[in-house]
Amino acid sequence: MSGLPKELVEKCKQKLLLSKEDILNRVKDARANLNRDDTKGGDEGDQTVRALEESQFLRLNERFRKQLMEIEIALSRIDSGTYGICEETEEIIESERLVAIPWTRLSLEGAEIRESLNKRYAR
Repeated sequence: MSGLPKELVEKCKQKLLLSKEDILNRVKDARANLNRDDTKGGDEGDQTVRALEESQFLRLNERFRKQLMEIEIALSRIDSGTYGICEETEEIIESERLVAIPWTRLSLEGAEIRESLNKRYAR
């Protein structure tokens, strides 16, 4: 087990499940709104607005997909007993950080290391 209190892990798991449900509902609502306005034709302005709405939907959908993937990874880490361990430093992630961002895979120190490496190799 990761060494985290069971109450903390359970609290984070509940937050993850609620976040997952919320995201799935938001995707469903966004898709319904996009399909509701799926009338063909119209002038150039109408077509432009539809194209912009579709583009916005796709960006939003991609963001939600990435978020869902992070949530699923966190849930699987809970199941495997590795939840709350930083992928960079292999230390326990701060409890406050896990409560605030339950899908995080990095401690503050690990996030700083990763950011530093990304900056170094981004050139």
